[in-house]
Amino acid sequence: MAVDERLKTTDTQYHPRSRPDSLFPSRCPPPAPGSLRPRTAPGSAAPDRRGSAPSSAAVSAEVLAPPGFAARFRRPYAVVDVETTGLSPTRDRVLSIAVVLTAADGTVEHRWSTLLDPGCDPGPVHIHGLTRQRLAGSPTFAAVADEVAGLLAGRVLVAHNAAFDWRMLAGEAMRIGTTLPVEWRLCTLTLASWLGLELPSLRLASLAAYWGVVQRRAHDAQDDAEVLATLLPRILQRAADQYLELPLTRCGVDRDGVTVRPPRFAAAGRTPPCRYRNPGRLDPGAALVQGMRVAFSGPTRTERGELVGRAVAAGLHVTETVSRRTSLLVTNDARSVTRKVRTAALLNTPVRGEEDFLELLAAVRPGILVPAAPPVRHDRRPRRPTPDA
Repeated sequence: MAVDERLKTTDTQYHPRSRPDSLFPSRCPPPAPGSLRPRTAPGSAAPDRRGSAPSSAAVSAEVLAPPGFAARFRRPYAVVDVETTGLSPTRDRVLSIAVVLTAADGTVEHRWSTLLDPGCDPGPVHIHGLTRQRLAGSPTFAAVADEVAGLLAGRVLVAHNAAFDWRMLAGEAMRIGTTLPVEWRLCTLTLASWLGLELPSLRLASLAAYWGVVQRRAHDAQDDAEVLATLLPRILQRAADQYLELPLTRCGVDRDGVTVRPPRFAAAGRTPPCRYRNPGRLDPGAALVQGMRVAFSGPTRTERGELVGRAVAAGLHVTETVSRRTSLLVTNDARSVTRKVRTAALLNTPVRGEEDFLELLAAVRPGILVPAAPPVRHDRRPRRPTPDA
């Protein structure tokens, strides 16, 4: 069976009202103000609450006393990052994997990483820096699959844009006829968008700068996973302070030994009608406004259905074509020859990449509601009597 024929199920987003008891403790009355703050050892500084890098005394205090989020979110984590030849789990391959295992309180338990020989062109070397020469002699995914499975088993997979990392790993596993024992994943990009951080961007580099974490090599799987593992306790603590639930998503189910993944949004039917007036095109440097018409083209790191669902939930009008009324085209390859990209170039339609769109999506401005059409009233005229009446 071809790989793309196996991707036929739905991805279920975790909902707080139906959370499994195995993932979270039962809901309790809200604690007194300040009770979620980590306890500190006598004479040590309190943890920094403003997002800056904590002092060495505060760091040692966090080790002595588990932070408040560990009492709410009691699962161990596997922080993952991958570098790939492209964006499609069915066509592209994984070039490097890095995994950092952490306890529920954020303590690092184990680090593991490897380069992989994809058996094909490494793709955008200008992004990840992984040339054929550097990858030569590396193991294949089949050679490390059992080790990867052992690292991920029983843990919540954590990644910045976790849908992409999970699907690329699951695609590699499916190629060799196996599955990965991952039930839940946590996207720190999604969780960070809930925290109300006053940042122009929610990229990993922006979050690292916000919390004073040094990022040495962007788009390096090992360094990115290490940075995210350092940020994870800070993000979880901020979520606990705001009484947020984690946006956990099921990774899939085992069906006849095959891990299946969700279909594209088109399989679920048309998007619901937009309730807001179209404000026109997206101006350079401006924010998205509810009612703007958005189209997507080409492969994306985030599952297309998830992108469309988030856009619709934000009040945007998702369309299947590009026209003069289109406000924005989202694509990761503005030089492709797809009909949407060619039409956008002809009409001078604004084009943005996926990461830029996700940042804009986190701060959509209110739009103008379209008045609901009055119900159609049918006159009930008396029926003309028939000759037999």
